[in-house]
Amino acid sequence: MAARDWFWVILLGAIWGCSFLFNAVLIRELGPLWVSAARVGIGALGCWAVFIALRKPLPRSPLLYLQLLFLGILGYAIPFALFPLSQMHLASGVAAIVNALTPITTVIVSHFWPGGERATWLKSAGVVAGFGGAAILALPALQSDGTSQLWAIGACLLATLCYAVSLNYTRRFAKIEPTTIATIALTGAALTGIPVAFLVHGVPLVTRIETWGAALGIGLLATTFAFMVMYRILPRIGATNFTSVTFIAPVSAIIFGVTLLGETLLPSHFLGMAAIFVGLLLIDGRIVRRWQRAGA
Repeated sequence: MAARDWFWVILLGAIWGCSFLFNAVLIRELGPLWVSAARVGIGALGCWAVFIALRKPLPRSPLLYLQLLFLGILGYAIPFALFPLSQMHLASGVAAIVNALTPITTVIVSHFWPGGERATWLKSAGVVAGFGGAAILALPALQSDGTSQLWAIGACLLATLCYAVSLNYTRRFAKIEPTTIATIALTGAALTGIPVAFLVHGVPLVTRIETWGAALGIGLLATTFAFMVMYRILPRIGATNFTSVTFIAPVSAIIFGVTLLGETLLPSHFLGMAAIFVGLLLIDGRIVRRWQRAGA
C-alpha cells in the first residue's frame, strides 16, 4: 500500500478502537439494539449532510437500493449490535482483540467467494494462529465456567463474520460513488434497526451527558467520517489489506479502556492478542517474504 493509504488505515484503526470505548459508555443506559440504532441513525444523518453538500445524485436503480439495504443490515446494523451486546460481559479491549480476527474470517470468506482471493498456505497458517488466539482468549472463561463470557466471545466472532461477508459483498459496488454507498446503506440500517430497537427495548431514557457525547462520537466520527474514508480507499487497496485496521483498533481500545474506564486485562488476553497478530502478519505475508528473500 502507498504511504497515504497507510495513514488512513492507521487513523481508521485508532478511531474504530475508540468505538469500543463509546460502546462501553452507551450500554450503561442503552440496550445493545439502541446502541446500534443510534450509531447507524446518527451516522446516516451525517452522511446525508455530506451527500447534500456535495450535491450527489440519488441512484435510480431499485435493485441497487435493495443491495445497499442488505449491506446496511449485514455490515452495520447486526455487528454494531453484537459488539455492545458482548461488551456487557467483556472488557472493551477484549472485544477489540476478538475484532482483530476480521482479516482472518475475511480470508476464509474470500477463499469461497466467487471471484475472491484464494487462500495460500501462508494465509491458512494465519487463520490457524488467529483462531488459536481466540481459543486463548476463551481460556479464562472456560476455567471459571464463565458461560456468559464464552457467549460474548461468540457474538464478537459472529460480528467479524458479518464484516467479512460485507467486505466481499462490497466488491459489486466498485463503480458506485463512495458517498452514495455509505449514505444509502446506513439509511437502510437505520430504517430497520430503529423499529427493532423500539420493539425489543422500548423508548430509550438517556440521563447522562456522556451518553450523548458517546452517541455523537460513535455516530459522526466512527461512522460518518470513517465510512466516507473507508469506501474511498477500499477499492484501491482491497478487502484483505483494508482489514489491517484491526492491528490498530485493539491497541487504542486497550489504552482507553484501561486509562478511562478502569478495565483490567489478564495476561492471557495479551497472549491471545499476540497469537492473533502473528496470524495477521502471516496473512499479510510481507515480513515472511522479506525473510525468504534475505535467506536466498
